[in-house]
This record gives sequence, C-alpha cells and structure tokens, in this order.
Amino acid sequence: MTFDGIPTAALDFYDDLEADNSKTFWTAHKHVYEESVRAPMEALAAALAKEFGEGKLFRPYRDVRFSKDKTPYKTHQGVWFEESRVYVQVSAAGLFVAAGYWRTETSQVARLRRAVDHDLHGPALEAAIAKVTKKGFRIGGNQLARVPKGYDKEHPRADLLRYKTLTVAKELGFPDWLSTPQAKAQVAKEWRAMAPLVEWLDRHVGPA
Repeated sequence: MTFDGIPTAALDFYDDLEADNSKTFWTAHKHVYEESVRAPMEALAAALAKEFGEGKLFRPYRDVRFSKDKTPYKTHQGVWFEESRVYVQVSAAGLFVAAGYWRTETSQVARLRRAVDHDLHGPALEAAIAKVTKKGFRIGGNQLARVPKGYDKEHPRADLLRYKTLTVAKELGFPDWLSTPQAKAQVAKEWRAMAPLVEWLDRHVGPA
C-alpha cells in the first residue's frame, strides 16, 4: 500500500457531507469516501507505523444514542496511534494533528495533578508546554472550572491543575504538500515537535 497524499477530493467530500449529512448522500458518495478518504488515510497510517506504531482508523459513523445531534456521519476521518499517543485527522478544514492524553482514568488524573504540583515535575511541564507553544501548537484538554480540592487556589500552576486531560494540537489546513507523498514526512515532523509534552505525560502520568 503506497501513500501518495491526501487528495483534494477528500476535503470536497467532507465539505459536501457537512451540507448534506444524510444516508442518501452517504450511499450515493460512499465510493468517494472509500477511494479518497479511507484508502489514503490507511496508506498514511501504514507509512507512519514503523516510527509511531499501528494506527487505528475511527469509524465514520456517529454514536447518536445519547446525543441531541442525530446526524449519522462524522465530518472528519481520524487515525489514532495509541502506542505513541498521536493523532491525525482530515476534514473539510484540511489536515489536523494532535498528541497527548485525550482520555484519562481517575488514577491518571490523580498522577497528573501530583506531578503538576511537584516542585520539579511541575516546572518541567511548564517548560515542555513553552517548547511546543513556541512552535505554533496549542494546548488543550478537559478542565475543571476550579482548582481541584486539596490544592491551593493560589497555586503557581493553578491553571494546569484544572486539567483532567492534556493535549497539544495544530490545524495544518490544506498546504501544497497535502496531496503529495510529502504529507507523510510533514505529519511525522509535527508529531516529533510535540514530543516534549507527550514524553512528560508518559513519564509522570503513564497508562491507566
């Protein structure tokens, strides 16, 4: 399976899907999804596997059981590399890359807070965040409205203590290289630049 880039047809497909998120549209254009979205993303995942591990493509169907939004299809295609904690996604907005801990268990949240509070590990996190934000990445994650119980509200890293999950991401849009094999090298380059935050999380939070 050779990766030749993400075709413009993939972006056009999601642009149209956003306008008509229906089974009728999906059925009539499923071949476009398979050829221009799924196949290139599978090829990209395979091309990146040697360095980042196996990539898992998410299903294109939304789980609408507990959602007020009943539109049946996701308006993006994402691939998650669990071993490296990195993610890539294509949508009408183009390419999006991210990394970090986007879903955590209670034990992980506790370790995250202890590390943020630590006199050495906390400043190390601030340094890691400074490195990635300097390169144009944004920090995200689920946050509490207030500093969690047991921690000083005036803590020097109060904002970081509120995080339950912690991620780093960047919107790459649709650069000239997106539809070429160079896209693989560009995605890998962005993920490597995100490494300071991921390495800190791996060292101080770790798996559930």
